[in-house]
Amino acid sequence: MKKETLITLLVFLTLSGGLARQKVLAQACNLSIRGKVIHLENNQSIPGAYVWVEEVKTGAISDDNGNFIIKDLCPGTYTLKIQFLGHKEILEKITLENTSFSKTFRLEEESMDLEGVEIHGHQDAIQTTTAVQALYGVELLESRGESLGESLKRVAGVTTFSTGNSISKPVIHGLHSNRIMILNNGIRLEGQQWGAEHAPEIDPFLADEITVIKGAETVRFGPEAMGGVILVSPSELPTKKESKTDLYLLGGTNGRMGNVSITHTGGSDKIKGLGYRIQSSAKRGGTIKSPDYYQSNTGLSELNFSGTVGYSNKKVGTELYYSYFNSELGILRDAHTGNLTDLESIIENGRPFSQTDFTYEINNPKQKVTHHLAKLKSHYHINSNWKANLQYGFQLNNRQEFDRRRGELNTRPSLDLELFTNTLDLFVDHTHPNAFSGTWGLNVIHQANSNIPGTGVTPLIPNYDMINLGIYGMEKFSKGPLEVEGGIRYDFRNVQTARFIGGELESADLDYQNFTAFIGAYYQISNSLTVTSNLGSAWRPPNVNELFSQGLHHGAAAVEIGDQNLASEKSLKWVNSLEYSSNKSLVEFTAYLNSIGNYIYLNPTNETFVSLRGTFNVYEYLQANALFYGMDLSGSHEFTRQLSGYFKGSIIRARNTETDSFFPFIPSDRMDWGLAYEFGEEEKSHKFTLSNLLVARQKREPDFDLAPAPPAYALFNFAYLQQLEVGKNKLNLGFQVQNLFNTSYKEYMNRFRYFTDDIGRNILLKINYQF
Repeated sequence: MKKETLITLLVFLTLSGGLARQKVLAQACNLSIRGKVIHLENNQSIPGAYVWVEEVKTGAISDDNGNFIIKDLCPGTYTLKIQFLGHKEILEKITLENTSFSKTFRLEEESMDLEGVEIHGHQDAIQTTTAVQALYGVELLESRGESLGESLKRVAGVTTFSTGNSISKPVIHGLHSNRIMILNNGIRLEGQQWGAEHAPEIDPFLADEITVIKGAETVRFGPEAMGGVILVSPSELPTKKESKTDLYLLGGTNGRMGNVSITHTGGSDKIKGLGYRIQSSAKRGGTIKSPDYYQSNTGLSELNFSGTVGYSNKKVGTELYYSYFNSELGILRDAHTGNLTDLESIIENGRPFSQTDFTYEINNPKQKVTHHLAKLKSHYHINSNWKANLQYGFQLNNRQEFDRRRGELNTRPSLDLELFTNTLDLFVDHTHPNAFSGTWGLNVIHQANSNIPGTGVTPLIPNYDMINLGIYGMEKFSKGPLEVEGGIRYDFRNVQTARFIGGELESADLDYQNFTAFIGAYYQISNSLTVTSNLGSAWRPPNVNELFSQGLHHGAAAVEIGDQNLASEKSLKWVNSLEYSSNKSLVEFTAYLNSIGNYIYLNPTNETFVSLRGTFNVYEYLQANALFYGMDLSGSHEFTRQLSGYFKGSIIRARNTETDSFFPFIPSDRMDWGLAYEFGEEEKSHKFTLSNLLVARQKREPDFDLAPAPPAYALFNFAYLQQLEVGKNKLNLGFQVQNLFNTSYKEYMNRFRYFTDDIGRNILLKINYQF
């Protein structure tokens, strides 16, 4: 009996030991190698990098953010190989013991020829730990022919602040105008962006990608980036002999609009690294029609051009860029009323009394705008880790606004502004094979704004000279799935103004200064789930119009009153994003909280101004502490290979914390969703899309407004896109119907909603030929 018991005990111990060893081995072989692959030169993520573990013959491909993970590895020493075309291979020995391994791998580019392909890799990357979304590829193709503001409405959390149907400004999380910075090929766009009806002077056709950064980016870009940044980026210049041309032909039924654009890109065979691009577009549209009537004097005309030439090799690079923007826009004639009774009547009626027919003619009131932008940028690689950069930009903006006046005065502008802007950026980037990288820089801006004599009207804003000096530094720590970034900036601004009122000279000399800082983090929880968090302070000194406006703003058909005692806005914004992606689904959720001290806003008063030129509503610039908060939600899902769907929505609240009331001109809640059916081969596909935009009534109105907020509305849209191969070339045919059911509606964020409905049905035909 004792012998049997002993044998049983030995068997049990043997089995237990074996199971224990198997359990230990099972636990030990759940280790992983996790990493992120980026460019050594500029920290840009590298998607599609090949990662291979020699010993176990397994590997991974880096995703769109450069991240990868190799799972189920046992303890031991492994050889990790990382490869990407045009970059030096990385071979690294990694020892796994009791914990997994994570690291950021920086690939160094090398100039090489491979079957006619030459890579230099000198394009800069904007890396940020705040919420970022971009328009590119098919989505950008479908937006062609729209203004920049209308195109950006395809991004969750971005809406527009418009004046009629031809003038729109992008709004990010409730902020717009001087709180949003737009970069045209890396140069901050400087026009008269303070006006609600001053649309960005930029041609969307020059963009290969349009990126929206939703955080406070004042450390990186300066005070005007308080609410976010919009990057309008052309494609890279070629570095070898090649030729590519993009031709767009577009037509629309509403306004009988015609739009043409052509872009040609080429490279030199004799001078390696030399490339160029030229682009031009023209647009013509007539009277816009609401579902039941034409809106008088709402035509537009545009003529634009841009050109770039650049050279780069492994050591240096330089680029020269020029763009010209020219537009003439009609202002809704019914917004300019003759007397107080007429103004009250048209607001009560909600639509024009006058009847008009279609015409391409543009009469007063109208605006003419021309904008010149020139850029010179150079960089020099001090060594493989340090790069010095110099960028100079020059801009000339001329804005003329014409009012309804009698006789020969009718041909003279009532507002004639000329703005000169010089910007200089000097900065160094450093990247290392270890976990740190950063940028240190100096930014100088000089502006001179003048009222051109001869208008016969007291200038709305005074002449002014402004100089802004900014010094900043940013550092980033990257290790595997984790990125932590921080920065600090100091700005000093001086503004000197002068103008004659009643024969007397009025002048002012104002100084503003402030420190801003931010800290943010990005973490990839798994291959499918990432989280970002960014906390940043920001500031914005009051603009000249907010300080000194004192009269009729013709383009806005309103009288605006400034306040010279306004203080600088100071804010603290916290943005958090969670992104889930799989083979068939993508969901991104962003929540934000933005506390703004001394928030400046244009508030409607219960007053009107009567003059020989008509009767106008009076607005005044006020200041209060504000709390903005909200969320954006967007996503897509592939139900089958042919059927997919998308959705995007946003909610924003903006409270005056001093009076516990609401601010005017804040977007109402909205959601856009749609279904797409696509069939055919990748290069010979057909895609049908049916979408629906739902916009709620803005119930959070200020204490006084000229008219109640308009009711909620729903719009249906239809789109068809066919992609064809024509020999070695590509042909894209698009057909779109906007406002499919010709619904009458008014958008709360349209300043002309008091006088008219928004645009009715519009049928668009789009042809794109790439050769």
